[in-house]
Amino acid sequence: MNYQRSSLPLGSALLVCFVLASCASTPPETLEGSLDLIHARALKRHVAWLAHDDREGRMTGEVGYDRAAEYVAERLASMGVEPMGVDGWYQPVSLRSYKATGEASAFILHAADGDEALVYREAFSVQPDPVKTSTQVRAEVVYVGYGVHAPDLGYSDYAGVDVSGKIVALYGGAPDVLDGEKRAFYAASSTKRAELVSRGAIGTISLRSRKNEKDSPWDEVKKRIGTRASMTWINKAGEAARHFPEIQGQAFVSPQAAETLFASSPLSYEESLDAMAAGTPASVSLGVEVTISGETTHAALTSPNVVGIVRGTDPTLADEYVVYTAHLDHVGVREEDGKQLIFNGAYDNAMGVALMLETARAIAAVPPPRSVVFIAVTAEEKGLLGSDFFVNDPTVPRSAIVANINLDMPLFLYPVADLVAFGSENSTLQGVVRVAANAEGFSLSPDPVPEQNLFVRSDQYSFVQKGIPAIYLVPGFTSLDDDVDGEAVFRDHIKTHYHEPSDDMSRPVDWGSALRFARAHTRIGYAIATDATRPTWLEGNFFGTRFAPP
Repeated sequence: MNYQRSSLPLGSALLVCFVLASCASTPPETLEGSLDLIHARALKRHVAWLAHDDREGRMTGEVGYDRAAEYVAERLASMGVEPMGVDGWYQPVSLRSYKATGEASAFILHAADGDEALVYREAFSVQPDPVKTSTQVRAEVVYVGYGVHAPDLGYSDYAGVDVSGKIVALYGGAPDVLDGEKRAFYAASSTKRAELVSRGAIGTISLRSRKNEKDSPWDEVKKRIGTRASMTWINKAGEAARHFPEIQGQAFVSPQAAETLFASSPLSYEESLDAMAAGTPASVSLGVEVTISGETTHAALTSPNVVGIVRGTDPTLADEYVVYTAHLDHVGVREEDGKQLIFNGAYDNAMGVALMLETARAIAAVPPPRSVVFIAVTAEEKGLLGSDFFVNDPTVPRSAIVANINLDMPLFLYPVADLVAFGSENSTLQGVVRVAANAEGFSLSPDPVPEQNLFVRSDQYSFVQKGIPAIYLVPGFTSLDDDVDGEAVFRDHIKTHYHEPSDDMSRPVDWGSALRFARAHTRIGYAIATDATRPTWLEGNFFGTRFAPP
């Protein structure tokens, strides 16, 4: 698709109102003045438009997303931001959609007493392959716990087992004995795949923990099997990004199927769950071979990142960049029980995009010394694809990007007292964040849900993997209303509304908190863009040591 700017179905009168309003007031001369340009009513207007049913859940590669991209480009243009994409405002991301053919999926256990074929969807699903149309692998299964190898932290699930030429069975996440963002790094699927491939494994079986089953029972999970396609981005050579051809087959199994898988093992499935919960390695061969096979259909598509820039005022610093990101996509529409369900994604992540737009308004009014880039990224819900594409082929020099500030699903379900800036403790950004938060009446809190591994699950991680200091800013769990349990409200949202049709404009929003958050969010980027010294990783930092250029 050719992503040309087009008029939006908002009506020309509304756009004229924006322009007249901007011309009617005296332009601010300082950051404090520009912060007053941010209004809660504008935030609400952005969220309402992006999360409207007409956007059809903003699925990557579909018309609802494209209209949302047009909206973001139009709004940025009206604020005085300049286009910084490849095609005007847009950086087209080449993608490949791939989906398993359920009828061709098979999972067969080859035990000493004979073969047993599991029932697709009732007991298992097969992961589609981004490159091959047909896959099949037969091998012995070796259980490897979490599949984590962290010798620097004194932990390894691979001690005493050989997985070369084997299929590994493993749980998601990482053990509690690893703390903070180190745990997040080792829990990342990209880290695990690289490790098991380096050891010669040729397939994977994903197991479900007790928490997985409590939060989302298999009876609910199986309804979604095969309903949505996976995606990857394609490089200029036509190759699928982050593809491991060594992995010849991958499957997910139900708890009941896992019990059968462990039937011939010296370790039962229940014992593996106990060991996993305790963070104790208990890796062992399961004494069974399995065959995993499937077929995959592929389709090519393109979806744009929207990229704008406020050019810096300093002759030298203008060639360096602070990058704001917020993902624009959501998960689209799904048919269920004969009904069309629209996943509007009001909080995830229309809210984040709205906050970024208003940050752009304030910064464009009083440009700082460094340049500031604003990116509404595509395909985050498909695996951080839009941001990964950008950092691998950026529209500004990657070496000149000094920091990334990301927004993803900030929840304003109550009057917010504190902020969490995931990743800030890794670099000199922490001091900047604390000052900005305090200026708007927020305290700064540590990660309240380390088990969620949030630092590696949103777009800032794409920048971190290129050695760029980054933060992911969200409201904390402390409410200004003593009668509100912020953690309980957060967990209820995750359990009940996250990636559900109910994440729409009917959800409560404390717009006063959202406004203060937008101001703090703006202060952070402006401070970075004003300081002549680039942010740096702290000495010996875990992520800086792994990813920062020498």
